Amino acid sequence: MSAAHQHPSHPSSGRPRALDVVNAYVGLMKPRIIELLLLTTVPVMFLAAEGVPPLWPVLATLVGGTLSAGSANALNCVFDADIDQQMRRTRRRPLPRHAVTTRSALVFGLVLGVVSTLWLGFLVNWLSAGLALAANVFYVVGYTMLLKRRTSQNIVWGGAAGCFPALIGWTAVTDELAWPPVVLFLVVFFWTPPHFWALAIRYREDYAAADVPMLPSIAPATVVARKIVAYSYAMVATSLILWPITPTGWFYPVAAVVLGAAFIVEAHRLQARARISSELSVLKPMRLFHWSNAYLALLFVAAAIDPFLR
Repeated sequence: MSAAHQHPSHPSSGRPRALDVVNAYVGLMKPRIIELLLLTTVPVMFLAAEGVPPLWPVLATLVGGTLSAGSANALNCVFDADIDQQMRRTRRRPLPRHAVTTRSALVFGLVLGVVSTLWLGFLVNWLSAGLALAANVFYVVGYTMLLKRRTSQNIVWGGAAGCFPALIGWTAVTDELAWPPVVLFLVVFFWTPPHFWALAIRYREDYAAADVPMLPSIAPATVVARKIVAYSYAMVATSLILWPITPTGWFYPVAAVVLGAAFIVEAHRLQARARISSELSVLKPMRLFHWSNAYLALLFVAAAIDPFLR
């Protein structure tokens, strides 16, 4: 490559550099996590509306939710930059590779938090805005700053921040809380440990090297698998409670039973493999991780479809 192409002042380098900066800020927001959060927001809006909700509240909630979650994720990147630097899974994030300065990332996260709260407050309602802000603060302060580096229960309680979209989706339509979104909140609460521990098994050596007491990095695979199975049963049982509480039609409970049974089978398979060996090639934890994403998405979509089939 010629020196001209490498020189930072070369005219053709302006656009790639600008694009790199944009991509870096987007990366701070962790868009893949946001996608999953929004996937638990919109179906609840359909359930709350008992059909198709008005388009504007859906769009406004999606934008506000994206900004709020992006704020929490960006601030998480700031406080966890030292850990991210040490872990294979995270060392390509913007801060470890110095694509964004720490100060810029901090300002970016705080501004997103303020903008998202005001956006949701004025364009949706203040209850939804307050819930989004509470989720943001809980994730940054409760999980990132207090729990993550201190206890193996970090993701159990800290993961509650990811349960708030169920509440926000409901209140965006009804402007009040009720039992159905609380049940779905608890479904996500019990879903989070199996989901994240499966991923953490894959990267347990990284967590150990970074001195983060994620359960798979400090406990035998058999112990982790046993807890995953226990939380899986609690999750499936909780998902069935929605049936009499809403009440739904026939479609949701059937979907919940089928999806839940498949999840429990996969959890038991992981437990069986853990009894044989703790080697990743035998454990294959990512099978459960990928299925957990599909399970949550399909369960919430079933909740959204159910009102149309009653």
